[in-house]
Amino acid sequence: MEDIKNTEAYRNMSDRKKKLYVIIFESNTYGGKVFDEILLICILLSVVAVMLESINMVRANYGEIILFAEVVFTILFTVEYIFRIYCSPNPRKYITSFLGVVDLLAIVPSIIGFAIPAMRPFITVRAIRLLRVYRILKLFHFMRESRLLLIALATSFRKILIFMGFMLILVIMLGSVMYVIEKGESGFDSIPLSIYWAIITITTVGYGDIVPVTDIGKFIATLIMLMGYSIIAIPTGIVSVEISRSAKRRELKKYCNYCEEIQHLPGSAFCHNCGARLDE
Repeated sequence: MEDIKNTEAYRNMSDRKKKLYVIIFESNTYGGKVFDEILLICILLSVVAVMLESINMVRANYGEIILFAEVVFTILFTVEYIFRIYCSPNPRKYITSFLGVVDLLAIVPSIIGFAIPAMRPFITVRAIRLLRVYRILKLFHFMRESRLLLIALATSFRKILIFMGFMLILVIMLGSVMYVIEKGESGFDSIPLSIYWAIITITTVGYGDIVPVTDIGKFIATLIMLMGYSIIAIPTGIVSVEISRSAKRRELKKYCNYCEEIQHLPGSAFCHNCGARLDE
């Protein structure tokens, strides 16, 4: 991972931009911690306001207050977004990054709602305004351990993908069998519908819109339900094992904070995989 402070773009920045960068993008200083804490409180309050606005009684009695709060939060997040672009050594890279897009999603839907007030009653516009809840994703700025979870998910991806492929084959087989057993009746009108039934049954959701009526069909449905309890636990177990392995790697002295590589030669100062300094 590239150290931004060692880049030419950062060194060419003015002292004012450097100070703003440290406060806004970093949290290892007093100013940065205060900024992050204030921003975190604003994010949480804005999300609460969005949720309260969806309650008819609250919106009828306190709609103006919630609207005013939304205006304030939108202004604050807009100013924050502008300052992030202003003091970023590479503005284009920030704008196109995941967190940059999330920061933009925190303000764009609200601005659209304010710009077109006559369209607020329309469901489509209200649905767009609900995208404001994306600002809760900005909490990733403060989740230092989120990288551990992301690494575990990435490591587990192939295993989970193979598991999902197996599940796809299984539900196709079960759906086809149920279509034959139920003779295309009782909701099992086609193989795709029968596969749909198999999916909601094996996941223990059970909407009840399609129900087997034959004795053999009920027996197979019972087996599928019991099978579902053990199958659901498999992806959870895969991810849990990888999280545990990643946590153990962190206990080792010679591990890389950035790519989690642990196989380094004795005395190594830099990671042979990504080049980052070890034991940081």
